[in-house]
Amino acid sequence: MKISVYVASAFSKNLKGGNKAGVVFMENPLTTTQKMAIAKQLGYAETAFISASVIADYKLEYFTPKEEVDLCGHATIGAFTILMHNNKLFKDRYTIETNSGVLTITIKDGIIFMEQNKPIFYDVIASHEFIDCFDIKAIDSTYPIQIVSTGLKDILIPLQNETRLHALQPNFEKIKEISKYYNVVGMHLYTLDDNRIICRNFAPLYDINEEAATGTSNGALACYLYEQHHLQKEVYVFEQGYSLHSPSEILVKLATNSKNEIEKVYVGGKGYYCETKCLDLENIE
Repeated sequence: MKISVYVASAFSKNLKGGNKAGVVFMENPLTTTQKMAIAKQLGYAETAFISASVIADYKLEYFTPKEEVDLCGHATIGAFTILMHNNKLFKDRYTIETNSGVLTITIKDGIIFMEQNKPIFYDVIASHEFIDCFDIKAIDSTYPIQIVSTGLKDILIPLQNETRLHALQPNFEKIKEISKYYNVVGMHLYTLDDNRIICRNFAPLYDINEEAATGTSNGALACYLYEQHHLQKEVYVFEQGYSLHSPSEILVKLATNSKNEIEKVYVGGKGYYCETKCLDLENIE
């Protein structure tokens, strides 16, 4: 059996760079083994599988080359980029069924925003625990290292400046060990430079040493910046992917209530169609 797989780049900056994801329309059912094999053959961080839903406009499932994950920001942006490319979008608001719940997608001026879960703040971790992961002298001790989730858990780590962020030489085996111990997807490192927020993301536990653009991580980071740095922005703009020569731009909007508590989190960006691949599933059970 041959299957068509679309490739889109999500969170691209000026229609360049971004993070590639596979997108599959499940016109016929696929087994978990087949989905995993497709994701592995493609080799991207995540592949999104789109099917019909009885509780939302679409059902989305996400697979890394290693396993299924509950949610993926860039693969969702990629999926809607392909829906747009195939002229399947006719309104500016959709709902998607995911393993993280039913989430809302809004589209305005070519920017696709996806709703995230409300933030959950977990453990604060001492910097010395990362001594074998990278040069901990680069960490900015002014702010806590904390696990935060708006759908997937990441360790958020503040660094002193952009130079030190890009100079890091990560030990991916050690990062994998700590990620497993704290049951997180990975580590999201960031630094502030005037009005810019620059990031790097390491997720070797999921066979992704470094990722060019991560929606869920930056959704969590915006909430963290709001709470810990008291940084309030109408739109948070995160830059990522420079270390991979794939510049990316992730936008985050927060909605708060009268008590200044975060009620809604929206992660967005632009995407573009890259190519269509034909995979042979004949030898996959």
